[in-house]
Amino acid sequence: MSNKLHVEYFSDLLCIWAYGAQIRLDQLHRDFPDEVTITPRYIPLFASTDERIGQGWRDRGGFTGFGAHIRDVASEWEHVEVHPDIWSEDAPASSTSPHLLLKAVQLLEDDGTLPVNAHDASPSARLAWALRKAFFAENRNIARREVQLSIAESMDLPTAAIDEKLDCGRSHASLHDDMEAQQRYQVTGSPTLVLNEGRQRLYGNVGYRIIEANVRELLHNPQSGEASWC
Repeated sequence: MSNKLHVEYFSDLLCIWAYGAQIRLDQLHRDFPDEVTITPRYIPLFASTDERIGQGWRDRGGFTGFGAHIRDVASEWEHVEVHPDIWSEDAPASSTSPHLLLKAVQLLEDDGTLPVNAHDASPSARLAWALRKAFFAENRNIARREVQLSIAESMDLPTAAIDEKLDCGRSHASLHDDMEAQQRYQVTGSPTLVLNEGRQRLYGNVGYRIIEANVRELLHNPQSGEASWC
């Protein structure tokens, strides 16, 4: 398996399914550290939580009802924790703000300011998990700048350099690129793995063995363009 496989991973930080699926993404990285590169992309499913939850769940209890739904979903999982007050107290207004923070850190990785080791989680990947855990497990409002900075500082990330990427607009441009890729690949939800230059999409609560089988098929037969046998 000498061919390098590029996987694009689309998610929203506030998506419970992406929170639960992180364990599979980590396993993919552990199983294929030299064969697979994963590019995280962030999409605006929760760009306006008032619209998606406040209005979308208006007849089902609004934010409180949505929080109960999230706790019910997570009750089936043993590997993650969800706060009992999720979405009912100081709920994030938007996922766009923390997404921009992550794009800033990714840009610092791209320009060499933050080193990346192929065998370890990148700084942006670790930050993404820290933000998700802060929201879902600790019920912190990760849309707030002070919360984001507190988490970044606790990880010894260069906040001044992050601010520069945000202030100059490059983070916004990079987030726009993610949304363009979402449209190009016709990604409809979170989380979605895109493989084989968009020819294969694995969306939602997909088991790890299915992900692994698709990856192994493409590593062994990258030029076939044929449907996977799995």
